[in-house]
Amino acid sequence: MPALPRVISIIMGGGRGSRLYPLTKDRCKPAVPLAGNYRLVDIPISNCLNSGLNQIFVLTQFNTASLHKHIQQTYKFDGFGRGFVDILAAEQTGDKESWYQGTADAVRQNLHHYDLKDDDLVLILSGDQLYRLDFEELVRQHVESASDVTIAAKALPSDQVSTLGVMRVNPELRIVEFAEKPKDPAVISSLILTGPARARLSDQSDRGYCLASMGIYMFSGRVMREALADPAQTDFGREVIPGLLFTKRMMAYVFDGYWEDIGTVGSFWECNLSLTDPVPPFDFFDGRNPVFTHPRFLPPAKLNAARSVRVLMADGAIVDDSELSRCVIGVRSVVRAGSRLENVVMMGADFFERPSDLARNHGLGRPDLGVGPGCLIRNAIIDKNARIGANCRLAPTGLPEKWENESLFVCDGVIVVKKGAVVAPGTVVGE
Repeated sequence: MPALPRVISIIMGGGRGSRLYPLTKDRCKPAVPLAGNYRLVDIPISNCLNSGLNQIFVLTQFNTASLHKHIQQTYKFDGFGRGFVDILAAEQTGDKESWYQGTADAVRQNLHHYDLKDDDLVLILSGDQLYRLDFEELVRQHVESASDVTIAAKALPSDQVSTLGVMRVNPELRIVEFAEKPKDPAVISSLILTGPARARLSDQSDRGYCLASMGIYMFSGRVMREALADPAQTDFGREVIPGLLFTKRMMAYVFDGYWEDIGTVGSFWECNLSLTDPVPPFDFFDGRNPVFTHPRFLPPAKLNAARSVRVLMADGAIVDDSELSRCVIGVRSVVRAGSRLENVVMMGADFFERPSDLARNHGLGRPDLGVGPGCLIRNAIIDKNARIGANCRLAPTGLPEKWENESLFVCDGVIVVKKGAVVAPGTVVGE
């Protein structure tokens, strides 16, 4: 089998992430904790490493400290494999004073760092998606089809594609039409799959499907340089891809596995809770394709007479005599006796509290880290290092969208306890 070209992987560190507020108030989207043990950025990096791609750049700009720390502590390579995960933060230089203006502009501003040759390949990835994909297959299709640009695509219901790029392909999978984030129902209807393409889908109902971009692009090195030559084009999906449609050979790589774009509080919450299913849509237990993350060397989780149904629990968690139903319990989480959690994503804590810390908390009248005794919490996300006092009742029911106070926020039918928040004992919010 012929050797493949050198592949440079570039992971976009995300914009402001306003739709994920308040989870992104103090961190960027790729740094948001996932599934108790991980960060979102671990997914694209692990996909690269499991595919044999180990030259990886992460482009960052907003609220980057948490992400930088995680990457630096996690991804260390020996000196013989030439592998790396490098962080390229937005910077002002003598030639420019502006920050990244979009995805394409971010890649353009760092071209001098990649040592990019014409026969290299460049893989552009998002830092806030959950999926497992063997990029070697994508690379081989790109090379064998003599493609200039290959876009990973997935068939999605037509009512779910208005925030994505939507494409039409011919029988050889060449892209012949592309619309970025179409809002016009007529445009979406015109791109619904028909004929043999529709017949290949497992869903044979009358529901309409479109072929949507996953935000994963592969460029040939020469084409990448040409595509980024115009500084006025700042975004791949909105400007660069449509501009290349009729001048370059652009192909689709059709992916039929699980893929979730985690762009909102609601999608983040649902995605995490789906991992508690008996057979989850994404398998973190795949030993052949592990998801890598920071090794914390924590003790095992400890359950003291807890009763649980469909719970994912991370290292270092301690749960006293409580009830958990459909929950993700993160690292170093503490749930105290008599509490009940339903449909809760609890991110945990960055540290354990020692006896002296607990005594200090009591002296200050401050709740301990975690969930206090006698609480009832439903349909919630509890961000890291939160302190919830005894006998609290927290739920989003009956509260308006975007309701907020110092410690809590309601969005997409979920109540979020903010990072580092202190919820006073006896607090009742929602029904």
